[in-house]
This record gives sequence, C-alpha cells and structure tokens, in this order.
Amino acid sequence: MNRTMMQASVTMGQIQHKLDIIGHNLANTNTPGYKSRQADFSSLLFQQIDNFLDEGQEEATDEIGVQNRLTPDGFRSGSGARIAHTNIDLSQGNLKKTDRALDLALLEGNHLFQLQVAIENGFETQYTRSGNFYLSALNNGQVLLTNADGLPVLGEDGQPIQLTDNMEGMEIREDGAILVTRNGNTAVEAQLGIVEAIRPRVLEAAGSNRFRLPADEVLAGEGIIENVDGQIQSGTLETSNVDISKQMTDMLMAQRAYQFNARSISTSDQMMGLISQLRS
Repeated sequence: MNRTMMQASVTMGQIQHKLDIIGHNLANTNTPGYKSRQADFSSLLFQQIDNFLDEGQEEATDEIGVQNRLTPDGFRSGSGARIAHTNIDLSQGNLKKTDRALDLALLEGNHLFQLQVAIENGFETQYTRSGNFYLSALNNGQVLLTNADGLPVLGEDGQPIQLTDNMEGMEIREDGAILVTRNGNTAVEAQLGIVEAIRPRVLEAAGSNRFRLPADEVLAGEGIIENVDGQIQSGTLETSNVDISKQMTDMLMAQRAYQFNARSISTSDQMMGLISQLRS
C-alpha cells in the first residue's frame, strides 16, 4: 500500500509540472516568436543486472552515491514517473506582416537572434526568435539596437549594434545587413549575428522568451550553437508556434492522469483503514 501511495504521489508532482508547462504555452499564444515546450516522461521503475557486491565489499552504492539501499543485489527499483526532458520546439511559426522596419522574422527553423544579457559576473549571450526590435538612444549621440526588454542585439562580431543617430532612413536586408541612409547615401553599417541551434533540446529556458547555453561546461562545448548566414524578412513578425488544440488535448490527458493517481491514493488510504479495523 505504501509503495502505491508513494508512486502516485511522485507521479502527481511531475504531472503538475507538465500542467504548468502547458499553461505557460497557452499563456504565450500571442507572444511574438514564442516557442512551445513539451514535457516527456520516463518511468522510475528500472532494473539493473550484475550489480552484485564485490568480494570483501560491505556496502553497495548506487549511481547517485546513496549507501545502504534496501533492494537485493542485482535488482534496483524506483517508483512513479518523472519528467525526463523538457524539449523546445524551434520550428517556425506563422508570419504576420507589420510593415515596421525593425520587426524581423527568421525564415528558417532553429535560427536565433543573439542578445547581450547582464549577469552577476559580467555578460552572457542569450538567444531568441522574437524579432520585434527598437532603437534606444545613448548619451554619446548614438543609438543601440535592442529587443523589447531593452537588451542589446548582437552583430556578427558578437558586439552590440550601435549606430550614429543622424539617420535619414534605415533598412534591414534579407541577409541581415543593416543599411543606413545619411546625406542621401546608403551604406551597410552593421550586420545582425544569426546563429543556428544544432542541438536545440540542450538549450535552457532563460525566461522572457530567451534561451541560454547550459551551465555544464562539458555540454556547452559540444557544438550546440553555430554561426550561420540566416535569412530574414523585415516588416514581419513570427507568431507563436503553439498548437492550441494539441495543448488542450495534452492538458485534458494530464488532468485525467492526475485524477487517477489522486484516486489511487484515496483508495489505498481507505484500504489501509479497513485493514487497521480488522486488526483491532
């Protein structure tokens, strides 16, 4: 009985986390460039063969260093289910025409803009598909290209894009080149830095529709991000790629699973109460 209740309790906590992810997806259906998340479950019930004690060894230690396990040699078990991965879907959403020069949409899946974000130890590069950009005036007579949160957009050299503030016009080409018109002359003055997520499932959510490389130095060095020549459509925004019908279906299934596990706890508790009455 205790094992059943433990299994149901663990599973319910993980299902609640899945429901939180679904709710976050649904709340961002109108967020430009938002990418939906998908939670994948795995069972905690597993077996491991040939893990007998070595000769002369008094205690066994499992993979996470916990000693004095109660299961016999040659068998290890766990109860319930857990979320194994939270995958990010970087596929392209629908395109919405805005006719605003600083609204940009990436035309290929897994491509990302780069942003400079201040952290405790300096700055780090984060990534986004949201291309609603703005010009922010600086004190030195220049303007800074930023996202909606005021974070600097990075160029192909990895530095924030700054332009002198005496422009007569500005245009962003399909290849990410920023053309500025001054005194009737037009020239390329900056180039957007576009990267491709080679392994998008490894990226971590950083909040506010941004992603970062994992803190694990081993993973961060395994070619997750690669510089590319991206294709851009100006005057256009990419909408969220959340499939509302799928999210609603997933939510209903998760709610039913949650209710089933809650009922199993209630049933187990009632049966334990009957057993206690019979013993008395």
